Amino acid sequence: MSNEITDAIAELRKDDALKLTQERLDNDEDPQAILEEGRIGMEIIGKRFADGEYFLPELIYSGEIFSQVSELVKPKLKAGMASKKLGKVIIGTVAGDIHDIGKDIVVFMLDVSGFEVLDLGIDVPAENFVNKIQETGASVVGLSGFLTLAFESMKDTIDLIVKEGLRDKVKIMIGGGQIDESIRKYSGADAYGKDAMTAVALAKEWIGEKQK
Repeated sequence: MSNEITDAIAELRKDDALKLTQERLDNDEDPQAILEEGRIGMEIIGKRFADGEYFLPELIYSGEIFSQVSELVKPKLKAGMASKKLGKVIIGTVAGDIHDIGKDIVVFMLDVSGFEVLDLGIDVPAENFVNKIQETGASVVGLSGFLTLAFESMKDTIDLIVKEGLRDKVKIMIGGGQIDESIRKYSGADAYGKDAMTAVALAKEWIGEKQK
């Protein structure tokens, strides 16, 4: 697999990333493969940020680059897909955390995979998740977080969902940063996703179960 787009994003070369993406699309290359190169580029950005090589401005700029690459790829990914939405998924970055790059990648992949995505944004209070579940009847909730403080916010959000009597109505996934099985158990989530494709697979599985 080519890694030109990966390198362009990781090195923050926006013009090159967009030009390469358009050229590959014009040559009818697999849009999923192009997006995967972009995702890997964002993983490199995240590691460089964690290691102190990149800082917040670079993190934000890389998100803008990936967003523009995604917008170019999106029509190709959606072509031929059924217009009927598979189901509703609520997603947001939990209270105290403002990181949205990982969340936005998941939102994008859920959207092009046919889900109706209800994106609550960043620094989302637990009450907002509860209100949106009550308002929409969505059966899948995604909690995103990059910082370690997000672990407590995820637990608080799920605790409130339990308190409001909604826990048996939804399946909850968590993801981002250092999320692993121990954090899943601590928070009370049903599963954690290592990447956007895992999130899509979980949503399909859970909503499929609901529709049986």
